[in-house]
Amino acid sequence: MTGIVNILIILAVAAFVAGRQFQARKVTADRRFWVVPLILVAVALQNHSLIDPQHKATAIVLLAVSAVVVMAMGSVWGWTVRLWRESDGSIWAKGTMATVAAWAGLIAVRVGLYGLGDALHIHESTNALLLTLGVLLFTRGLVVNWRARTLDAPQPLRTVA
Repeated sequence: MTGIVNILIILAVAAFVAGRQFQARKVTADRRFWVVPLILVAVALQNHSLIDPQHKATAIVLLAVSAVVVMAMGSVWGWTVRLWRESDGSIWAKGTMATVAAWAGLIAVRVGLYGLGDALHIHESTNALLLTLGVLLFTRGLVVNWRARTLDAPQPLRTVA
């Protein structure tokens, strides 16, 4: 039953995140971009079926590789988001067509990693997918928030005397 619940959580989070990607959203300093990823990681770690017990070392390596790959993909995804500053000084973000390409690339990479795990006879639970989804969303949030903080501040108008 846990696998079905995890799949439903994954689909709900993916639909929620994908739906919000293409809406212009204000980026604020108090935005808690880490809450959803933290919940996903906590749910993934609550069940001890994260690592295939019959192929422990290989399963750990595959999970570590998956985590590094999704960190890289989360960084790419964070850089595809368009950021701009409004005249009031607020910063806004919105996904672009490059964001769609990043999602497609991520899905292809995840399918490839599952294929690799299958070829190595490693059983990957849905908890591993939840964990890497949490890592992906956290990394993307870090990149977008870092970019927003480093966005050029509006310059005051200079008067010529």
